Order: sequence, then structure tokens, then C-alpha cells
Amino acid sequence: MTPEPRTPAILQFGVFEVDLHARELYKQGVRLKLQEQPFRVLTVLLQRFGEVVSREELRAQIWPEDTFVDFDANLNTSINKLREALGDSAENPRFIETLPRRGYRFITPVTAGVGTTRAPIAKASAGVPASTLKIAPPISRPRVLPWIIAAAAVLVAAVVGLGRWRSNPPVEQPLVRLDVDLGAQITLPAPAINGSSVIISPDGTRLVFAASVAGGRPKLFTRKLDQSNVTELAGTEEASAPFFSADGQSVGFSSNNKLNKISVKGGEVVPLMDVAYFAGGSWSEDGNIIVGRAMKEGMARISSSGGAPTALTELASGEGFHGSPQILPGGKALLFVAGAIGNPDKNTIDIVSLADRRRKTLVRGAASPRYLPSGHLMYVRKGTLFAIPFDLARLESRGTAVPVLDQIAHNTITDAAQFDLSLNGTLVYRRAGGALRMSTVQWLDATGKTEPLLAKPGEYKEPRLSPDGKRLILVVIEGGRHDIWVYDWQRDTMTRLTFDGGPYGDPTWTPDGRYVVFDSYQGGIYWTRADGATQPRPLTQSKTFQVPVSFSPDGKRLAYHETSSSGVNQIWTVPVEDSRGQLRAGKPEPFLNGQFSQGFAEFSPDGRWLAYTGDESGKYEVYVRAFPVPASGQSGKWQISNFGGQVPRWSRNGHELLYYASDQIMTVRYSAKGDAFLADKPRLWEANAVGTQASGCDNCFDVSPDVKRVAVLTPVETEAPRREHEIVFLFNFFDELRRRVPTGK
Repeated sequence: MTPEPRTPAILQFGVFEVDLHARELYKQGVRLKLQEQPFRVLTVLLQRFGEVVSREELRAQIWPEDTFVDFDANLNTSINKLREALGDSAENPRFIETLPRRGYRFITPVTAGVGTTRAPIAKASAGVPASTLKIAPPISRPRVLPWIIAAAAVLVAAVVGLGRWRSNPPVEQPLVRLDVDLGAQITLPAPAINGSSVIISPDGTRLVFAASVAGGRPKLFTRKLDQSNVTELAGTEEASAPFFSADGQSVGFSSNNKLNKISVKGGEVVPLMDVAYFAGGSWSEDGNIIVGRAMKEGMARISSSGGAPTALTELASGEGFHGSPQILPGGKALLFVAGAIGNPDKNTIDIVSLADRRRKTLVRGAASPRYLPSGHLMYVRKGTLFAIPFDLARLESRGTAVPVLDQIAHNTITDAAQFDLSLNGTLVYRRAGGALRMSTVQWLDATGKTEPLLAKPGEYKEPRLSPDGKRLILVVIEGGRHDIWVYDWQRDTMTRLTFDGGPYGDPTWTPDGRYVVFDSYQGGIYWTRADGATQPRPLTQSKTFQVPVSFSPDGKRLAYHETSSSGVNQIWTVPVEDSRGQLRAGKPEPFLNGQFSQGFAEFSPDGRWLAYTGDESGKYEVYVRAFPVPASGQSGKWQISNFGGQVPRWSRNGHELLYYASDQIMTVRYSAKGDAFLADKPRLWEANAVGTQASGCDNCFDVSPDVKRVAVLTPVETEAPRREHEIVFLFNFFDELRRRVPTGK
């Protein structure tokens, strides 16, 4: 007698998973509350996926004949609760389809899960080219995200087993590749200027990565590769450029202008030092951390137990940062990249002796250097990974560099690449590719209606309307170059103001519309005529990153923020005069000093107030203070936003203050009586300002002079979406290097 097929205990669909034995529903690994009757309805629909299940059939299976209930009302309630849990709707069903007078049908593919590794696994075999070894996209329960890294063990075991089967097993193992999709809800950040968002522990058993889930704030997650659960490291919001300790038990990272550490098991986040511009870290076996820094300072060393940092290097003329440090075996020398921010062709891979601080250059025009136990020096140049034999005793390379891997995601400003290696030869990296962050600029009104302002798609940032509303200034990114352009939308013409790629950013108009000021990643603020008749010239001289934001109505004072030595943004103002067609700055004066970050300071239309963003409450909110600060130093402070806010924009009519909160634009009506600022409760101006966050920019809207609409960046849908949730593992990578780049030992 043939046994009847049994329903699997685990069923999966989309980002959901149902445990039929435990009677539990999970989304992204998080258990959802679902009452008994809706769960039973879900079970029946899943078991008959693709079929129409009538209301009578549901009644027979869930409400027996001797059950006295209002069947129709109870079934309708159960279906509604089920749709609510799944985020589904009857009008636009993704999971449960209603067929009038017939019943219901579950329309999303359902698969059976087995254990914790539930996705189909590609076969691995010795000698198969790396590009052909892939894992199918997971369907499944993630514990915060869908994962199948445990499959790596299967692939490695297959290769090792095949080697043992051979009569003469090779010493070197073939390269094995595993492609992993982290899930649609996961968003890996854009390649940062200071390091990789994905790292692997020295022993190759644990992954740590920075990511946001379902549009939330980026934070760190960790997972042992032989286990199914992913753990969020609480307290690591806004983390970037993580790096492991030598024993793999802790992780260092940068967040909110501080260097921090946390155990891989979670727990308290321990701040170690202020770092205004973090450029990567390296945690040595003796417990010291080498800290890469930018703009004003070279590398430093600090104990992982805390204490005062010790300077190791100084920036030479033309250098913007010393980063991507690595203590070489023996602890006597330090490998790092010396870079010119915005011009990675001028980068150099250097070594410095920790005994006498002498430096020598190994490679030019590269980034992200790593010395490997295989006897190679690796580095990245525009997304291609190169390897060259390296003599550790003489601290010099030998032979010719060989490209060994391409299409690695990298930052175009510093060339910093998204990859990491374990000491046992496992490489993890993010692939480059997908579409650029293309957008257009649209007019958006309070009803949600849009119309084109700048219709040609491009990689744009930071649009600001001219005082008369007839022109738009913005940053245009082409081939990694960030230049300032002016768009005359009535004439449909573009005028370029900078030509060397900068990078430049945060353009701001003078009140008369004659000039534009902007920042440079090299430090300081620049100015030029808005018609492009002059070359950009320095307005302020500084090695610190200074961000111009707004002019007073008379054009005689500029508000800007810069990062202090303690690593927080502070607001300054500086007098500015127009002397025969030349802008000249006077002596800067601090507006606010303190332990909290403040920025994006906007002068009110009458010049009496400054609206700004501050994080003293633990998150960014919009505040208003009087300007100038009274001689007594005492002045009121009014919080405008109530659930977070950034980028304040005054209306020109003097009655409204708009700001950005999440993906919404909020507005507040206000009035002033004497020294008091009176603000109403914030209300929604527009609920779906699609461009302000989706295009990866936090300064991406501006208000028209008549306050009837805003200019906003709007992402362009492309046929090739960015691959923001995929990573790649390469196992036995050191063996591959020995084959392709022999060291001659």
C-alpha cells in the first residue's frame, strides 16, 4: 500500500514562513501574532495552493457542523486578519485572491522547507569555473532576512569529498563560488568612502554586515555561517566600516563620529574615541587598534581598552586621508592607502615603519590594500582586484601584478572596495553593477501631483532653487566626478560651473542670485558666479569639511556647519562682502557649540531666526533659535518637529517652515512676538516625497518662492535594478591565487 504524501511541517512563500507543527507564522524571521482561526484558514489555503477553495470547504474544515457561530462573519473576519498580517489587500492581492461567489485562492508560490537550509543548492564540483557555481534565490525564513549561508558548508564538503575520492588528491583545492541573496527587505548601503560594509571573521566562521531592514536605519548584523539565526547588534545604528578583532570576538565600527566596539555576542556598545572622519580600522593581536583618519589627521593608534590615541602618521601636502590600515605580520610595519579625496588616481599604497615612521610607496593609483598569508599583496583599482607576490622580509613586491577578480563594488570618490578575507582563504565581496542612482527633478505639490522640472534622467544631488525660482542649481555626478551645474528650466539649458570633478557639493545661492557657494571634499568653501563667467575660488580656507547652507536675507552673512575636533557638527556664521565682483569672507563666528551635532542652519526670511537640525534628543529634530544670539548668551530654543526631522526650509512668505521627516514633508505655521517664536503643531504637507530618501540623499528638496510646490529628486525606474542585497563568497581563494600568481617559493 502506497502511503499518502504528508504535508511538510514548514511551508514558505515570499518573505513568510509557516510552521504547521508549532502553528506559528514568521516574517523575515520574526514571529507574527495570528489568532487560531485565521491561522487555520491560512493552513488550508497553503495546502491547496493555486486551487480555488470555496467558503463551504473552509467551513467544513474549520467550523464543524456542531459549531454554533456566525460563519460568514467569522470567515470574513479571519480573512481580513490574515490579510492584515500578510500586508495584503483584496483590491490588489499578492497572496490571497477573492473569487466572487466561488471562494479564495492562494496565488503566491509555496515551497516546502527543510531544517534551516531551505533553498535549492547548486551542485559543486572540482574545477567548475567560479562564475558557474551559484545558489538559487532563497524562498525563506531568515531570522531577520532570508539566508542560506549554511549551504556554504555543503559546497565545501562536496569539494573536499571529491578530492578524497581521487587516488591522488591535489594539494590545492579548486575555487568555489557561492552567490547569496540576503532578501528583498535587506538594503546594503552604497559603497562607503571608508571601507566595506560586509566583513568575515579571521577564522572564516562568522559574517558581520551593515544593512537596513525594510527602510530602517542602518545597523550591524552578525551570523555564524554554520547556524541559521541572524543577530542584530543592538545600539549600532548608523554603523559603517566594521572590522573584526584579531580573535574574532569583537567588532570595531564607526558611527556618529565615534569609533566604537561591541562583542559579536551583542551587549554594550563601548565608545573608544572621537573620529571626525573615519577611514577604516585594523585590530592587531596585541589589542591595539590602528585608526585611519581624513581631512586633518593621519592614522592613530589606540588601545582597544580605551585611553588616549597616539598619532602614527601625518598627512603630506595634497593628501586627504590615510586609511584602510593593516598591521603586517611581526607588528613592525603598517600597510595603508594615502589618498587624495575625489581623485583616486592619485592614491598610493604605502608602508610605514612603526619604529622610525619612514614611508615608502608600493603601488600608485589603487586602494584597499591587503597582505595575505599566501604571500601576496592585494589591492583594488576601479573595482578590479589585483595581486602581486610580496616579500614580507624586505617589504617589497616582486614580479607583475595580475588582475584576479573584477566587478567589485567600490566608492568612486576614494576607490575603497567592498570585500574582506579570512585567514583561511575565504573571500566575501559585493558585486558592482546594476543601474546608477538615476533620477529626475520634479515639481511636487501638496496634493501629491507632480510635473517635470528637469526631465532628463541623471545622477543628481542637492537641488536648490534660485531666489526668483527660475533656475535650479544641483550636483551632477558623471563617472565618479561631482560637479556643480545650473539648470534654467524655462529655457531648458544647463550651465556647468565646475570642471575638475571636485568632488563638490551642497551648492547655495546668494540672495541676489548672482553667485553660488559650495563645499569641496578637500576642505573649505568655494564661490563662483552663477552664470559661469568666473572660475571657482576659495571663500574660506580650511582642511575641515565645511558645508554652506544659507545666507542672511541681506547676503552679508553665511551660515555653515563643520565637524569639530570632537567629531560633531557645529554651526558657524561668517560675514561675506561683494567687493567689485569678488566674494570675500571675514572672521568666522560660532553660533552653537556643544557636545551635540547641529547643522543645516537656515536663515528666516527676516533674518531674525535660524532653523537647524540637532541630535540632542537622541535623534535628529528641527529647532529654531534667535539670530544673532543676544549679548547675554541667553536665548530661547524651540523644537519644531515632534517625531524626527531634518533639512528645514523656510517659506518666502514668512509664515511656514517646512522640513523633511522620513519620506514625508512636514510643515509648521509660525509667528513671532518680540523675542518669542510661536510654532503650531506640525502637519503633513506631502506624504510621499518619493525622491528625498529613495535617491540616497538627505538634502534633496527645496521650496518654490510661492510655497505652492517643492522641487524634489525622483528616482527613475530602470530595467536593471541595483543589486543591493547580494553578496558573493569565494572559497579556497588562496589556492586560486597560488595558481594564477605564483610566488616562486
